Amino acid sequence: QVQLVESGGGLVQAGGSLRLSCAASTSTSTFSSYNMGWMRQAPGKEREFVAYISWSGGTTTYADSVKGRFAISRDDAKNTLYLQMNSLKPEDTAVYYCAARYLHTIVAAPTTTYEYWGQGTQVTVSS
Repeated sequence: QVQLVESGGGLVQAGGSLRLSCAASTSTSTFSSYNMGWMRQAPGKEREFVAYISWSGGTTTYADSVKGRFAISRDDAKNTLYLQMNSLKPEDTAVYYCAARYLHTIVAAPTTTYEYWGQGTQVTVSS
């Protein structure tokens, strides 16, 4: 079991930056045992993949729409996942969710399938 709490969302103008954080807590394992990701959901749209980082931090993957603008990272000493978002666009407006999957859980779609989710944080980009 892992609990995830996102923070750092808000209102920003187009071209601006935000850094999202996701604080993880677990009583049965360590944060470094989890593959982590960021997903987002805009109003009226399905939830979509944003970024993924492996349990070791050695692999990162991004959606084409954010590649070159967003950066995912993790600090295992702080049990925290980050998403640095630069050059924000109005189409980045969405609720952003942090998600986790235990490293030994095998799934067909490893970057978009997760076992645990945070409650989400709103990001609004004005034009």
